[in-house]
Amino acid sequence: MMAASQMRVRGEVRLNEPMSKHTTWRVGGVAESFFVPSSLEDLSQFLAELHADIPVFWFGVGSNLLVRDGGISGVVIAAARILKDLEKVDAGSVRAGSGVACTQLARQCIRWDLGPSEFFAGIPGTVGGALAMNAGAHGGETWQRVESVRTIDRHGEIHERAPGEYTVGYRSVTGPSNEWFVEATFRFDPDVRPSIDTLNDLLERRKRTQPLGLPSCGSVFRNPPNDHAARLIEASGLKGCSIGGAQVSEKHANFIINTGSATATDIEELIEHVRRAVIEMHGIELVHEVRIVGEVDR
Repeated sequence: MMAASQMRVRGEVRLNEPMSKHTTWRVGGVAESFFVPSSLEDLSQFLAELHADIPVFWFGVGSNLLVRDGGISGVVIAAARILKDLEKVDAGSVRAGSGVACTQLARQCIRWDLGPSEFFAGIPGTVGGALAMNAGAHGGETWQRVESVRTIDRHGEIHERAPGEYTVGYRSVTGPSNEWFVEATFRFDPDVRPSIDTLNDLLERRKRTQPLGLPSCGSVFRNPPNDHAARLIEASGLKGCSIGGAQVSEKHANFIINTGSATATDIEELIEHVRRAVIEMHGIELVHEVRIVGEVDR
């Protein structure tokens, strides 16, 4: 097995690639190797030939992700652009690649008159990310609609998986280790008519209540049972609180924005400050929804 930099692939291998170019927070150190495959077959061959000791990090579109300033060792695989297939399978189901934007999935399902599907428009990022964390919005969750998934493992083998092979909870999915989602088939209810007006209302609500024009990752913390993280953070007087270039949004308290000069360290320190303050004020420990990866410094 070979190192990523020595392999012959049809896709592209970049060395020391700045992750700040790829994350929605616009921060993060470099990836030791950054692989953009040209096809699923190219990806499968790459994984099969990659040295077993080299760590692999699966990358989507960089939402819901904080890469530390020390960057990521091993190989980052950015396969979203090759996993864009979206097709209607039968009268009630849709097959979507993990690189399909959730908003695109919602709009196409409405065109096909499949519901309930509007909630996908409230999920930032792609189908792959939504599967990995059971993302949800406005009363709907991703895995409520999953009929089956396809995955690729560390050796490049493709697997067909049923929902019963995963343990799914609120913003939590656990399944076979060292596998990544490449595709899902979603089942909808034939008697439920979706609404383009509802979808547009959801998108308008996002624009009105969230700082969408500024670098962020979406919601930083999960909502605790019977409460909302944003309410707890705002009640703790933390709106507008900042460390370095990172700031708790004045518009939505569960968003942390990069005002232009933030480092990943600034953001992580602010996340921890918010977490501790909410514990002190309310006795509730907020749990990260954002995924924090990489090394502190390198």
